[in-house]
Amino acid sequence: MNESDRKRFEKRLLDERARIAGVLDRMNATSRSDEQRDQDGDLSVMPTHPADLGTDEQQRELESSVNQNEADTLAEIDAALERLYKDPDRYGVDERTGKAIPLARLEVIPWARYDVEGQAAVEEREG
Repeated sequence: MNESDRKRFEKRLLDERARIAGVLDRMNATSRSDEQRDQDGDLSVMPTHPADLGTDEQQRELESSVNQNEADTLAEIDAALERLYKDPDRYGVDERTGKAIPLARLEVIPWARYDVEGQAAVEEREG
């Protein structure tokens, strides 16, 4: 990978990091707002039908899952930036095989740690 590619991927990683951080900030602000409303005893948004309670619980679980996925991706992006800054020759290299990750894969997932085969092996091993 040449310096131009590294700079391009650095920009992609930083842009994606900023986007995800913004999503997480908005989700956390919404969650804090809802919690404050609950603490203040504002019942105007409380569902009155039992089915609505279930829907609200599903929504909270979905938001929690999305929040966790975004936080995990943010951690992967930070790890990729660390590889890029601390040891640029490690960025874009499969951590299992030591072979270069194809640029086409990095275009889609610039924080990738493995090539497609390596990722499949990791996912199979993890369950």
